[in-house]
Amino acid sequence: MISLWETSRISFRALAVNKMRSALTMLGIIIGVMAVIMMFAVGSGANREISDRFSSMGSNLLTVRPGTGQAPGGVRSGSVNTLTADDARAIAEECMAVAYAAPVYGGSAQVVYGNQNWSTSITGTTPDYLFVQDWAVGSGTVFTDQDVRSATKVCVVGKTIVDNLFGGEDPIGKTLRVRNVPMVVVGVLGEIGTNPMGRDQDDIVLVPVTTVQRRLFSSSRSGSVSTIMVKAHSSELLGSAQDQVTSLLSMRHRIREGGEEDFTVRNMAQMIENAKAATRTMTLLLTAVAGVSLLVGGIGIMNIMLVSVTERTREIGIRMALGAKTVDIRLQFLVEALMLSLLGGATGIILGVAGALSISRGFGWAVDISFFSISLAFGFSAFVGIFFGYYPAWKASLLNPIEALRYE
Repeated sequence: MISLWETSRISFRALAVNKMRSALTMLGIIIGVMAVIMMFAVGSGANREISDRFSSMGSNLLTVRPGTGQAPGGVRSGSVNTLTADDARAIAEECMAVAYAAPVYGGSAQVVYGNQNWSTSITGTTPDYLFVQDWAVGSGTVFTDQDVRSATKVCVVGKTIVDNLFGGEDPIGKTLRVRNVPMVVVGVLGEIGTNPMGRDQDDIVLVPVTTVQRRLFSSSRSGSVSTIMVKAHSSELLGSAQDQVTSLLSMRHRIREGGEEDFTVRNMAQMIENAKAATRTMTLLLTAVAGVSLLVGGIGIMNIMLVSVTERTREIGIRMALGAKTVDIRLQFLVEALMLSLLGGATGIILGVAGALSISRGFGWAVDISFFSISLAFGFSAFVGIFFGYYPAWKASLLNPIEALRYE
């Protein structure tokens, strides 16, 4: 029996004779492995980014929204805002595990200062909103509870608003107009960047919730709010806070035991898990597509190896006549197929890593290139080579030496 080293040397020489054909045969494996590496890197990076951004918001947050959750298609069931600012006040005062609760109600509007205007998010809330979000005021101050009770026309603006409306001017004490309602700027928020969904959080104007309800955005139900943001005293008390909020709102909304709630309480852990699950699903889907490319590459290898067996039938006959055994012929063609897939896999890994790094630098996306994804892609390419190379090798080893020598 010929040694494995000698078989590998013969196989490499046979592949080198047809360089272009070998390169084209490897193309499917290269694309498949490259895609697997890149999909895993981008998916894993997205998961890490989501965790980091949600963690930066705090792990002890709850959101309370009207409706009974997500209906098919992602549409929330229930169209009436069932929550009010009084609900938020009751949560803060009566739920022992809750540190702060802030109502949120608003919309988008054009903001005008002098001859400058900017379309932004107008958020009506209370001073506790900043404590819930761990958001500091950069300069000036925030409006007070008295401003909320009196529906005072004051606001606190984000860094993006300052840059786009005021330029280098100090906005404190200046008056801007929101839907033709004059608002005096009393403070500027500290810069915090984008949220987990990629939205610029500094592109915001905070206004007392009553001012928004009475002067800017009307509602079908007086005093209603779209969300209540709740912060528990600690992440360990998050479960207790969720139970207390649910119990309190059920009592306030007169929901009978076993009845359908007209609100939904979700905690940060659920949001992180939902976001990660969506990313994982997309990554697996794209990786499956990359897997199809590997299978197509494997079929290409099998076809080329079958052609190679036909072309080299006389060579096989000569080797058998000189004493080569069936296992030697089978091993030679199997090694050739394996060599094609492994060379393709190695090239795909190099291109996949380079592609992932290019995406990170070009688009600013987070990517994680893991040893697991590289091992998986390389191992799968080796499997494809052995699986699809075995049939041509088996067919070559069964050739009759006499008929092979007569083959023209």
